[in-house]
Amino acid sequence: MRRNKKKKRLPYLPVILIAGILIGTAGYSAVRFSSPSMLKAYIAAGTGSCQTSPIFCMAPDREITIAHIDKEYLAELALFRFKGLEICMPKDFTVVHEREHKVFYKKWKRKTKSSTAFILIQSPDYFINLFPQVGERGIKNDYEFLERTMSANLNAIKNATDAFFVIVKGIFIPDIGNQKTAIMARFAMGKWKGFINYNLTPGLNYFDCSIITEQGRFYKVYIKDMGAKLNTDKVFSIISTIKIK
Repeated sequence: MRRNKKKKRLPYLPVILIAGILIGTAGYSAVRFSSPSMLKAYIAAGTGSCQTSPIFCMAPDREITIAHIDKEYLAELALFRFKGLEICMPKDFTVVHEREHKVFYKKWKRKTKSSTAFILIQSPDYFINLFPQVGERGIKNDYEFLERTMSANLNAIKNATDAFFVIVKGIFIPDIGNQKTAIMARFAMGKWKGFINYNLTPGLNYFDCSIITEQGRFYKVYIKDMGAKLNTDKVFSIISTIKIK
């Protein structure tokens, strides 16, 4: 068993300001009559286009069902324990239990010299409570919030709600290397379901996992795999070891 570094209190910025304006009651009233072309241009100018950030025009295009976990691989992992959380990872990994306060805003793009995993845990209905206005737009739970986020498309914006989810997508998905070669997928693992964005490159793999548990908890696991030792099967095995204490 390994005890890793203390939780890092990160200097999170204020809540997604532009997104909040777009989806908020007053802001929504101000922009709801904007044309789709104006909204697209506004977002492209502020956050990037599909040319500079291809992820803005990508969406999950495959389904992954995890039928079994590789128990032999689990035996090779080390236990990392934090207050209220346990997870198994390769022994040479640095594991960071992220903390955020009040709002979810963090572009996880870190310069790390070793393989690193960042883990964030949130209580049920986190996004629904953070952005209650989305309920008025037909979003009933956090999984639907994630679905709208991952499927958001800059070129398909028709209204302020579409624009909101494109902005959230740009913030929510961390560094996954060259986005042109990245893969976005939905997955189901027993009673857990969610989304995985990954990029397998020579010498460095990226995995961005967003999970909703049967209790409705939200887990975010972001892995930078220096040396490209992991694949999706191993990542799902790692995810399966998460325990909340």
